[in-house]
Amino acid sequence: MLFKQQVWLRQKLLVLGSLAVGSLLYLVARVGSLDRLQPICPIEGRLGGARGPAEFPLRALQFKRGLLHEFRKNNASKEQVRLHDLVQQLPKAIIIGVRKGGTRALLEMLNLHPAVVKASQEIHFFDNDENYAKGIEWYRKKMPFSYPQQITIEKSPAYFITEEVPERIYKMNSSIKLLIIVREPTTRAISDYTQVLEGKERKNKTYYKFEKLAIDPNTCEVNTKYKAVRTSIYTKHLERWLKYFPIEQFHIVDGDRLIMEPLPELQLVEKFLNLPPRISQYNLYFNATRGFYCLRFNIIFNKCLAGSKGRIHPEVDPSVITKLRKFFHPFNQKFYQITGRTLNWP
Repeated sequence: MLFKQQVWLRQKLLVLGSLAVGSLLYLVARVGSLDRLQPICPIEGRLGGARGPAEFPLRALQFKRGLLHEFRKNNASKEQVRLHDLVQQLPKAIIIGVRKGGTRALLEMLNLHPAVVKASQEIHFFDNDENYAKGIEWYRKKMPFSYPQQITIEKSPAYFITEEVPERIYKMNSSIKLLIIVREPTTRAISDYTQVLEGKERKNKTYYKFEKLAIDPNTCEVNTKYKAVRTSIYTKHLERWLKYFPIEQFHIVDGDRLIMEPLPELQLVEKFLNLPPRISQYNLYFNATRGFYCLRFNIIFNKCLAGSKGRIHPEVDPSVITKLRKFFHPFNQKFYQITGRTLNWP
């Protein structure tokens, strides 16, 4: 009797083992067929840059991003850097502006793509003489660790309006991709003022009203010496950049649309950067409490921008807004003509 039970148990174990092996072989074949059905071009090759020693599909990069996050959080050791083939790469794309146009939102949203790694802080290498004097290796070491197949992106909105920056970036990489995110110029100027005003109030300092800064009291015309106004004359700054880079190396992002409907804008940027399309509506969800879109990296990790984003603007005299929009209009028209992108600005 005991012998029969042992035989029966052996037969059962053999059947279960066969099922387990069969299931495993099915899964291996299934994953292999999925990879064959979804070929993905090497990221570096599509960007036209140097090839890395190994080529990862996006699925592998997505997994490896989790490792990068852990390394950044805990400071990767030299051994980890060597074992995982990590590098600190110079950026292949830079968000050069515009201040209060949505540069932080754009950077964080692009970071949803598994082939993109962001520099978390504004480096201010090209617009700061002291930093620039430290040399290109200092700049590279400020970049995050990444895999060779990923691209690094940094953002420093002061680059757009600083005179020396275009030539300095050109000397580093004449074929670099440049992103400019813009908003309706008057709205951007008021947003710029609002940020400065908040900083003054935190220090218990008084500050002029926007109207007094934006309009010259002597002439009653728009005050072009006021930095917030000057920054919004986009075409003046862009013309300086065009002395060094062809217009094909720039991509204009509509910052007003990015707030309201981010996905189409992000898809245009993916195309400009020659990235396989990966960011989807799943990655973006509207947070009614905050009043803007937040980011979903996976089922576990979500992220919203800092609470300082989306400040409430002070009320501004409607006649001043009208005067500013009339002033900016011809500059806007020229900006549309140069960039080939018409935006819905009044």
